[in-house]
Amino acid sequence: MNLSTPLRLYVHIPFCVHKCHYCDFNSHVRHEPPWQSYQQALLQELGHWAEHPAFRGRKLASVFFGGGTPSLAPASLIAAVIAEAKQLFGTDSQTEITLESNPGSADAERFRGYRQAGINRLSIGVQSLDNTMLRWLERIHNSDEAIHAFQMARTAGFDNISIDLMFGLPEQTLEHWLETLHMALKLKPEHISCYQLTVEAHTALAARHAQQACPLPDDALALAMLYATREHLARAGYLAYEISNFSRPQLKCRHNDGYWQYDDYIGIGAGAAGKWNTSDGGITRYSNIRTPERYMERAINHTDAINSSETLTIDEAAGEACWLALRRSDGLDRRAFRERFGIDAASHFAGELEPWLQQQMLTISDDAIALTQAGLPLADSIAASVL
Repeated sequence: MNLSTPLRLYVHIPFCVHKCHYCDFNSHVRHEPPWQSYQQALLQELGHWAEHPAFRGRKLASVFFGGGTPSLAPASLIAAVIAEAKQLFGTDSQTEITLESNPGSADAERFRGYRQAGINRLSIGVQSLDNTMLRWLERIHNSDEAIHAFQMARTAGFDNISIDLMFGLPEQTLEHWLETLHMALKLKPEHISCYQLTVEAHTALAARHAQQACPLPDDALALAMLYATREHLARAGYLAYEISNFSRPQLKCRHNDGYWQYDDYIGIGAGAAGKWNTSDGGITRYSNIRTPERYMERAINHTDAINSSETLTIDEAAGEACWLALRRSDGLDRRAFRERFGIDAASHFAGELEPWLQQQMLTISDDAIALTQAGLPLADSIAASVL
């Protein structure tokens, strides 16, 4: 095992005050979450993975608390998980430790507690700064509360803050979207994620959309929003390092970029997933039990909480690694791919990539395979062709 290969830790906090109708994440409404039992389960599971041969002795490059709504959790739980992770795996001064926060659950004292616990990066789920859009999204905050949450985070000492925004909302015009984007830029966050709304299967929104279609922007307008977003953020000094993610120089989300670069990661918590490289060049991955109560019972009594797992062959893993890497603005690093899989990606996937090259949706250089600007809207189709 190469101990220098980045290892990442994802901690899932599944509890929410309200489940928004578009959300397809593993989130559960609990008015009084069982924090003590959930913390015990997380620590038990963390100890289990610390002894796993794929992870033993490897230092954590990043930690990410996602959800659900992690900013509902007491600072003591966050502190306990970080302290245990540091003891079992080790971190250093460069380790990125992120917590997702909902403006509707933002609290100055809690932010200070998270900072003291070791969180050094916040990701605030603003989604919109238009109150009409926020009501349609079923968010529990308004525009003023979102701005206040950001300001509280600054006051608490956070100097690395990301804002999540959504475009392509019902009856949203390009002008309305850019107004939200410009309001967000006034806050001067270090990182901005801009996602187009998608109607995900098995959500409340999907059921409603099937009964009566939502007036979502057509493809031409959605595309205009995508390109305008990239243009305006570039002018404001934000680098597009992935299709939907933009940052000040040197301030990209290293944790998420690790997923796209096919790093190994441990996932703890209800519904969390993990992955490691196998000795034959493939990977093994697992996902946990999704229901919080069943997850806690399993983790506390058996230390792991795996619901399912699978192993991919080296060919399957190579396809998946290419698929993920194509989301990055730098694209797929051909040298790193050869070192990892023993094959050249451009040659190995020549047949799958050739049609996209002919249409100028892709470029291939000596160093990388990457999407062109024209290829961005077809990223999913292009990437899926290598699977």
